[in-house]
Amino acid sequence: MEKELKRSKRFGAKGELLVVIQIVLVALFVFTPVWPDLRSGDLYRQLAIPRWIALLAGMLAGAMLVIGGVTSIRKYLTPLPYPVDDNRLVDTGVYALVRHPLYSSQLLAAAGWTIYSLSFSHLIVTIAAYIFFSHKASKEEAWLTQRHPEYRDYAARVGKFAPGVGRLKK
Repeated sequence: MEKELKRSKRFGAKGELLVVIQIVLVALFVFTPVWPDLRSGDLYRQLAIPRWIALLAGMLAGAMLVIGGVTSIRKYLTPLPYPVDDNRLVDTGVYALVRHPLYSSQLLAAAGWTIYSLSFSHLIVTIAAYIFFSHKASKEEAWLTQRHPEYRDYAARVGKFAPGVGRLKK
């Protein structure tokens, strides 16, 4: 018990470093220049409508997921992936569709912007963000499984970032 208490007070024990990396990734995405810059090309103009659709779809789906996610777990919401002491497993609302709607929302918004801008540089950052969120979600899921043994059944039913995709094997 005392060992666990000391561990929980150590920086990084509850995922603090993961939060710092996430902030850096978001900043990197925002400040990454669009490359290559195709705005003066014919293809960019010809794909205007599909690009706008991708942007709006990514932003709208992302907004719906973040609002649904925050609303569902507002009482237990923390920037850290380590669950708060008095949490309960939430598997209703948007959490019945995806296990990590807050991460999914960021990935969808990033994908929408990447397609809209036809930016290879943003595609690279989005792929890095996907790898990072997969890692962060895995850490969070290990902690949730320790606290809620029924989490494995939930994870076998519900996709990680998209409905039906990334379900854990029983």
